[in-house]
Amino acid sequence: MSFITRNFPWFIRDPGIYIIGEKCYTSLVENLDISDSECFRYAFSKALGIAIVIGGSIMKLPQLILIIRARSARGISLESYALETLAYAINLAYSSRNHFPFSTYGENLFLTIQNIIVTLLIIFYAPPTLDLVSSLSPSAFIESLNPRASRHRHTHKLTGSLPSKKRNLVFASALTALLLLILFVLTPLSFISFLQLSTLPLSLLSKYPQIKQNYTSKSTGQLSVFAVLSQVVGCLARVFTTVIEVGDLLLGMGYALALVLNVVLGVQLWAYWGNEGVYGEEERLRKDIMMESGGVLPTEEDREGQVRMGGEEVYRMRGLNMDFSKVNGSSAVVWDAGKRD
Repeated sequence: MSFITRNFPWFIRDPGIYIIGEKCYTSLVENLDISDSECFRYAFSKALGIAIVIGGSIMKLPQLILIIRARSARGISLESYALETLAYAINLAYSSRNHFPFSTYGENLFLTIQNIIVTLLIIFYAPPTLDLVSSLSPSAFIESLNPRASRHRHTHKLTGSLPSKKRNLVFASALTALLLLILFVLTPLSFISFLQLSTLPLSLLSKYPQIKQNYTSKSTGQLSVFAVLSQVVGCLARVFTTVIEVGDLLLGMGYALALVLNVVLGVQLWAYWGNEGVYGEEERLRKDIMMESGGVLPTEEDREGQVRMGGEEVYRMRGLNMDFSKVNGSSAVVWDAGKRD
């Protein structure tokens, strides 16, 4: 058998040497010495890393498909995806600029790209009250410190003109491009290493809004089972490959923390499986409105509706999208003429 392995053609031998090195290739492939524990562990780590990179290239595709097919991102936290994307981008910049082996971080490239697309879709399918420009302004931060002013501002938004989806998308895209430019071009490598420390709290913060939203709604909405379970498996494998190939404590701690939080999301998927939660109420309201309007739901371009519930929640519908916020109102179903973006 060793006669065959020692005479593999160049298109097998050269990639093998490139991946695991000439020493380990000679030991494991040509001499078939699987007792070489050091090389065996290293080769296994490399194979696992490549598998993770391949898996990462498709990990969020089911989530993308779910959102596009449903034309809704209900149950998916914009804050979670924004923070997670930032953590992925920092990790990618840190690893690539330190010239780590691509097999130890390659999935972050694909996950960053996919997360950016998912985040933009969440913004596109968000309720019509979302206004990124106003939400990120200094005045919004100041008002957030005053609950009474914040409530007044939100109530005004419900009765005022709606923000443009195009403006939200353009603003989010420009902000993303600026962030990538800063991380990969403008920021010194020494400061990137400092930012890598922030991926630990970012990993925690990015999961918290989604975990909280799932718990509050008693449902996981359009959250992809495949994406969450893939992240659990990927983080577990990444802890191993980081320890074996890189030995970087920062990366290892980041993956370990992400593993714990993804397990929490996995438990929520199991606990709330089949539960519609608050989203089931939204669907029933939508059907009631369709019955009252003769079976035709007003389109986004033509109409905007408000469904006010029991003095605590206001559901605002535009097409099939709803949002609820803590403002005062009475039980009523109101249809108003909407404005085009």
